[in-house]
Amino acid sequence: MSSSTIYPTLRLRPKEDRRLRAGHLWIYSNEIDVAKTPLQDVAPGSVCTIEDAQGKAICLAHINPHTLLCGRLLSRNPHQIIDQHFYQERLLQALRMRERLFSAPFYRLVHGEGDGLPGLIIDRYEDTLILQPGSLGMEQDIGLITAALQALLRPSGILLKAGGAARRLEGLKERVEVLTGQVPERLSVWENDCLFEMDPYGGQKTGWFYDHRANRRRLMAHAAGRRVLDCFAYLGAFSIPLAKAGAQEVTAIDSSAPALKLLEENAQRNAVAPIRVIHDDAMDSLARLRDRGEQFDLIVLDPPALIKSKKDFKEGSIAYRRFNDLAMRLLAPGGILFTASCSHHLSRETLLNHIAFGAQRGDYAIIAEGTQDMDHPIHPAVPESSYLKGFYVHRREMIPEESA
Repeated sequence: MSSSTIYPTLRLRPKEDRRLRAGHLWIYSNEIDVAKTPLQDVAPGSVCTIEDAQGKAICLAHINPHTLLCGRLLSRNPHQIIDQHFYQERLLQALRMRERLFSAPFYRLVHGEGDGLPGLIIDRYEDTLILQPGSLGMEQDIGLITAALQALLRPSGILLKAGGAARRLEGLKERVEVLTGQVPERLSVWENDCLFEMDPYGGQKTGWFYDHRANRRRLMAHAAGRRVLDCFAYLGAFSIPLAKAGAQEVTAIDSSAPALKLLEENAQRNAVAPIRVIHDDAMDSLARLRDRGEQFDLIVLDPPALIKSKKDFKEGSIAYRRFNDLAMRLLAPGGILFTASCSHHLSRETLLNHIAFGAQRGDYAIIAEGTQDMDHPIHPAVPESSYLKGFYVHRREMIPEESA
């Protein structure tokens, strides 16, 4: 049986197939020829066969007729059946790549568009999996996805933990539910030769952020003997490896008391020197450190997404500028600032402009650039799948004339 016999059809307007043929995975509602194939006739979350304006089937997609981004491409084979076997094949592709890249089973197993499964995030914590369906189609296919994961990995537990603005746009509510097996209140994470514990239920997103793994490892080479400031420290994913790599002292700032408590427990777990924790708003804390004249040799500035939508751009962009300005004032000569943004709506160029603003008060140079780690693959035709921007900023030392 071919998919054309079981899936409803949507036809694109003339020339609206060009972006899909160029590799993109998204379909917008204004690209559908609603006169010939009304969107409102499609059941929300269903799989549809997508045709070009001439009536040639070109792909299959999950469809939500109530959103502007109404289609997410699943397969360029219009005769594909979207069933457990389909998901199992895609998941096996993702798994094999991670097994080649990482020696331990702690990674993002599925990164949406980058793994050919738009609208789906899966993080792996050894034998526990945490799913984040971000589209109505993936939410409705969660039974197929769970069965495919069980067949491939036989996990001890699968947790669905999803919320946020993207789900609200899809008409989905926040959801936290154990789908299979058991998921304990604490999960272990092994990263950069450190052992952490995190809260899969109450923590941010799936509980951990694998995307900065490589940036954390890179900074470890510069930590010995340095005074470190970790802003938005969360559970210590930067602080603790830097302490273990020989930092002279580490100061960690976060507004969440539960996160800082876990950070301190994680520091003890890894037998590193006590970390000075500051429970405070990061902006206020940085301003106070500046006013006291404190300086640091290594600063990590990794705020949460401060621009969640276009309407937040002005306010969020001002916050990024002020954060970077404060951090650069706190950076000692010879020091390194790693500054990052995970906001889709803040471009690389705008972040560079904010760094340039702070650099007016000193002699700075960008010495490297960082992005998301390899378990967060970027689809070459979907620039939106590349979201993490990061720069390593060095403050040059003044050389006395007699030494020159």
